[in-house]
Amino acid sequence: MTDQATLQPEAGDTAGALRADPPDVAAALSAAREREATRVINQRIFDTSLDLILVVDRRGTLIRVSPSSFAIVGYRPEEMTGRNAKEFLYPDDLDSTRNEMRRARRGREMRNFECRYVHKDGRVVPLMWTGVWSEPEEQHFFIGRDMTERIKLEQQLRQAQKMEAIGQLTGGIAHDFNNILTVITSTIEFLADAVADNPPLAEIANAIDEAAERGAQLTQRMLAFARKQPLQARPVDLNDVVTRTAVMLRRTLGEDISIKTVPAHDLCPALADASQLEDAILNLAVNSRHAMPKGGRLMFETANVHLDEHYAARNDEVVAGDYVAVTVSDTGCGMPADVIARAFEPFFTTKGVGLGTGLGLSMVYGFAKQSRGHVKIYSEVGHGTSITIYLPRADVAAATKTERTPDAGPRAAAHETILVEDDASVRTVAVGTLGRLGYQVLEAQDARTALDILDGPAAIDLLFTDLIMPNGMGGQDLLLQARKRRPGLKALFTSGYSESFIKERGDAVQGVSLLSKPYRAQTLASVIRGALEGT
Repeated sequence: MTDQATLQPEAGDTAGALRADPPDVAAALSAAREREATRVINQRIFDTSLDLILVVDRRGTLIRVSPSSFAIVGYRPEEMTGRNAKEFLYPDDLDSTRNEMRRARRGREMRNFECRYVHKDGRVVPLMWTGVWSEPEEQHFFIGRDMTERIKLEQQLRQAQKMEAIGQLTGGIAHDFNNILTVITSTIEFLADAVADNPPLAEIANAIDEAAERGAQLTQRMLAFARKQPLQARPVDLNDVVTRTAVMLRRTLGEDISIKTVPAHDLCPALADASQLEDAILNLAVNSRHAMPKGGRLMFETANVHLDEHYAARNDEVVAGDYVAVTVSDTGCGMPADVIARAFEPFFTTKGVGLGTGLGLSMVYGFAKQSRGHVKIYSEVGHGTSITIYLPRADVAAATKTERTPDAGPRAAAHETILVEDDASVRTVAVGTLGRLGYQVLEAQDARTALDILDGPAAIDLLFTDLIMPNGMGGQDLLLQARKRRPGLKALFTSGYSESFIKERGDAVQGVSLLSKPYRAQTLASVIRGALEGT
């Protein structure tokens, strides 16, 4: 039936005017349409919101949960609806959240507060909430914004500011100490000559001279961290430096440490101070030696690397571009996250008393930054550590020859589905890239979740997983269990360790390729395509 309120009389048509709805009916219909439009818009906002939207009754029971819950706390809406919010709250925030709800009911005003939820995988998710109480519905309406990335960025900023402040302090101390040492070293020779015929005093003068020399070396390392050491940057063949350093270390590290070098072919020259670079590599090697008291494997690798805008956005002080990299990897005890966070701070050390100054990694950090480069640690407790120094390429012309196009690379064939398991931040980037390439993507935060998905009905063409993951099951074990469920399932591993190092450790799986981190979107697309096609 035609809606009479929409009929409009033609000009001069009195009968048509009489047939139209009275003004009050038209107004009511218009208001109804507006309410329906508002309802549709609100539903779309609810369904597409990146923030977590909750509707809660006065007792804390979740009445409605937005679909964004899965991305933020790992639960689907149907897993949360009907349950009390306290089941998902971080226990320490329960009382403060209840107080906020009481205040909202008394004041009938919008309130902002912080409250943490516990993700399905056990980690704590910080959320900033905006809440309001509706008396007619007797319901709370909450919108929660995930603050994880913001807090991470704030921590990175504080860390950068702290390192800068420590650098200025360290540089100032080193400068003043150098002045003191200059007085000592410039006068000790005269004293040594004056007491040359008195053996006891000559021995004392010699001890002072040796102490001053050690002090000078210490200040050099402090200046290196503060980025105030004099550098003579020239084009350097990184393969040559690594080869010479490895030969030297074979004579000094002992027979229980096996050393392997993996030089890159067609390596571009790096722009760096060769002497300081050699010292930096030696420092990394010595640290690796301490991490392997019972022996192990030490590997040096070089490569041409491009750090893209995505990597630069996640790593403070990194400028996107082309670099030459040297990676030093060991099979030692590895570093926990709290140690990695402080590893570059001067005088911080996990070695015993008298076994180190805590300036080795600080010097490496300062050297890389002063060289307009970057240094990155990748470590897993019980598996070993890889530290990569990225240095700018000396041959700008060669660097600019690298062709990069807006197209990320090979795209998906119809209906191909990839199961991705990795660290949350890395997984987000990989999932976004693969989605843009046309793949269907399923996410898993750990091996257990991945196996649950594999037990379900979803068709999966490829398993893309980090080789080393927490919670007791790594990529190898996951693939073994996955292929029991899905024989012949194709797979691709990724890791912060290089492919050469993984093979050296014996962690490689025959027929499964490894994509080393960091990787570019174009590389990810190409390797994924190759893994799917078996090439």
